[in-house]
Amino acid sequence: MSNIDFDYWLFIAGLGIFLYGMFHLEHGLKGLAGKSFKRLLQQFTNKSWKGILTGTFVTAILQSSSLVNLLALAFLGGGIISLHHSLGIVLGANLGTTFTAWIVATLGFKLNVAELSFPLLAMGVFSYLLFDKRPVLKNLGSFLMGFGLLFLGLDYMKLAIEDVAAHIDLTQYASLGLWVFLLIGLMVTALIQSSSAMIVIVLSALNAGIIDLHQSVAMIIGSSIGTTSTLILGSLKGSADKKRLSLANIIFKTVAGLVTFIFIDQLIFVTVNWFNINEPLMELVFLNTTINVIGIIIFYPFLTPFTKVLNQWFKKSEAKGECLYIRKAIPDVPDVAIKALDQELSHIFDLTHDFILSCLRIRSGAKPKSSILGNIVKVEISPLEKYNKLKRMEDEVTEFYTQIQEQNLGEVEAGLLARDMLKLRAMITAAKNIKDVVPNIRQIDESEDAAAIEILKQLQDFTLQKTAELKESEMQHEKMKPETEWHKDFELFYSKTIEHLYKSIKTQAKRDVPVSTITNAIKKTVSALEELAYSVSEPQPEAEKVTGIMYADTDQP
Repeated sequence: MSNIDFDYWLFIAGLGIFLYGMFHLEHGLKGLAGKSFKRLLQQFTNKSWKGILTGTFVTAILQSSSLVNLLALAFLGGGIISLHHSLGIVLGANLGTTFTAWIVATLGFKLNVAELSFPLLAMGVFSYLLFDKRPVLKNLGSFLMGFGLLFLGLDYMKLAIEDVAAHIDLTQYASLGLWVFLLIGLMVTALIQSSSAMIVIVLSALNAGIIDLHQSVAMIIGSSIGTTSTLILGSLKGSADKKRLSLANIIFKTVAGLVTFIFIDQLIFVTVNWFNINEPLMELVFLNTTINVIGIIIFYPFLTPFTKVLNQWFKKSEAKGECLYIRKAIPDVPDVAIKALDQELSHIFDLTHDFILSCLRIRSGAKPKSSILGNIVKVEISPLEKYNKLKRMEDEVTEFYTQIQEQNLGEVEAGLLARDMLKLRAMITAAKNIKDVVPNIRQIDESEDAAAIEILKQLQDFTLQKTAELKESEMQHEKMKPETEWHKDFELFYSKTIEHLYKSIKTQAKRDVPVSTITNAIKKTVSALEELAYSVSEPQPEAEKVTGIMYADTDQP
């Protein structure tokens, strides 16, 4: 062994070029059809078997199970798909990764791949560099460059291994049993973090005669289990759902791998005698696919109970906080994260709407009757507690916004995100404005000042009417009114109410409530409604606020 002239630099360079090619292949395909694949994953996963087929297809095209698993996790966190259906995607993604082995075995070892890589690299590199302002051509260039690098790296690894093949004797390791080769496959894959690269290494070694079919299958099984190291590392500080999905994939691959390892002789016998596959390379890639098919057959009937078991794990890692929709969402896939953010803002709108009504002492809708005991022990939530909850939600949304900002955002996504934050700011400002007049409202409501009580009744009626309209507008985005139209309504109400107040001063000799208290209640209520309207309006050049109260400082409690 000491006299072997192994050009390890050529081999390592080939491995690096192959991995870099896989990166560009994935990047180019994601750019060319990323959104289409996301829609496909989202729409065709309402059944577990659909999730398996879709996960297989998308992974076979994108050549990245990690990307597909990330999308599955993003949809799971955003509430778009359930954990049960995401497990189907993961099973399908495992099968889809075997497509790389078929490409390499059918093309990489039967053609002069170096010559094939040169035209792909020439077209790919120039398209990638020269068409920076044309995304389609740039992504196509990345795709072609990825394929070119993949084949070039494969050629380098083949050359390095073929030069040393005649001098390597693995008899001493073979005598220890196939489990040694399983461990080698597991450890090397865990080290290089790529099962696709590992399958190329094993195919090259099998093609050169360094290992036999049994040993190569054992290494492939080890490689499949070894890929779980990436999942383990990625989920250590992840959400509960991320840990559950990672654990599921680890169990899938480990169980399927160990079962096939136990029956490795029988599998090879079936491959040769039933399917008449006698070429070692094709036997290996067929068995590689079979391993993952066996995993699907084992787990598919038990996905429902398996999901229930997974949901009992990692309870301590469940996201804490006031928010409902962004709590489990991940920012890694911006468009999915923004959908979760939109749902959260709708929830905040509902809370702000209810908060405004409660501060104005408006009872909207029929309330269920409570027992006498229920009324005695009932705990009323104070306006300050409700407002503080909204402030905590603002902090959580802002933190989530910051995490999305760190991703590679497109122009449209950046615009949507900026608009969402303006909506959030408007809703919190609306809440602050109405919170500030809670003492004023209480003083008016508990007084015997007829004029003040009449003004409060007008405020309540107008607020109830406008918040109902705003809520309908928020639910039907296509029917949003421009901000200027809301502005006219508020301006007219404000001027009429103030005019009515000052007329009543002349006719009422004694007042229990100071005029300043009443005017403040009118101003702040109208201002709160304006801000709430801004959050559900079509973006317009900002109009001057009716009350002259611009965005208030919401940093104060």
